[in-house]
Amino acid sequence: MKYAIIGCGLIGKKRLAGLPAGSELAVACDTNLARAEELMKAAKTGRAVSDYKQAVADSRVDVVIVATINSELADVSAAAIRAGKPVLVEKPAGISVRQVDELIALADQHGVCVRVGFNHRYHPALLQAREILSSGAMGDLMFLRARYGHGGRVGYDQEWRADPKLSGGGELIDQGIHLIDLAGWFLGEFRTIEGHATTCFWKMPVDDNAFLSLRTAKGQTAWLHVSCTEWKNLFSFEIYGRNAKLQIDGLGGSYGVEKLYHYQMKPEMGPPDTRVYEFPGPDESWRRELNEFEKDIQMKRKPAAGLKEAKAALHVVEEIYRRSGFNFDSTPPKH
Repeated sequence: MKYAIIGCGLIGKKRLAGLPAGSELAVACDTNLARAEELMKAAKTGRAVSDYKQAVADSRVDVVIVATINSELADVSAAAIRAGKPVLVEKPAGISVRQVDELIALADQHGVCVRVGFNHRYHPALLQAREILSSGAMGDLMFLRARYGHGGRVGYDQEWRADPKLSGGGELIDQGIHLIDLAGWFLGEFRTIEGHATTCFWKMPVDDNAFLSLRTAKGQTAWLHVSCTEWKNLFSFEIYGRNAKLQIDGLGGSYGVEKLYHYQMKPEMGPPDTRVYEFPGPDESWRRELNEFEKDIQMKRKPAAGLKEAKAALHVVEEIYRRSGFNFDSTPPKH
């Protein structure tokens, strides 16, 4: 397949590196044409443009990847959908539930396949955890606990993520939406949403920490904390079943080697049987996700995660922001 990548920053580069075997870049697009040209040169194929409407209309383009800042995700995705092109839009897919609802209606109207970039689902430790859960070894799930955070950098409070008009929020809509999606992937729909977002350290009008307690209709709970005052990058995801516990630490790179600990309860209880899986290789989650997206397109199946899952996660984000006194979504409907 031939791709247009719209937004040629860090994530656009990751998407280029993760294109499935046999696929190639047809168009690189960025409002900063020099960045688009840089991506095109790295790909050694395609052309560079600065207008996303030109990119999605290109007859050579089969699939569109939208990797812009948050405030542009919905507009660019809508243009690609209208052009009849399958779309992978990076999380959070929009800066409000309303924007995602509009994309859902548009995708249904045009019969276009839309996947949302929740690449964490394709990390090997998370995939292994799903396999263990599916085997029945854990029994019924009771609750999970997860933390995700980084420490920012000098000038972080001056970047686009600190501007609510561009980001739609702070740490909760950034890294937090990954934790919310993963928690829902394991536990299901959350009916009770509690918690708060706050700004502890960074001098910016968006949150730098959020603390959540989410419960399903069955009473299963997800306790989540996301932070950009973590100082040392951290990913920790613990899943508790009646018969076993799974603990995932690290995501590779600065987050440390990705590991999965499987603690299986014995009939007599006491110290559990323990198995440790390590995944020291490079991050292949981006490539795995795009491989699945191409299968979505070829098999005409509904993507997971798609716009429905993005809407569910954004609903949690919006409710926490509402409870915390943040009002970021003041943009008028466009689609």
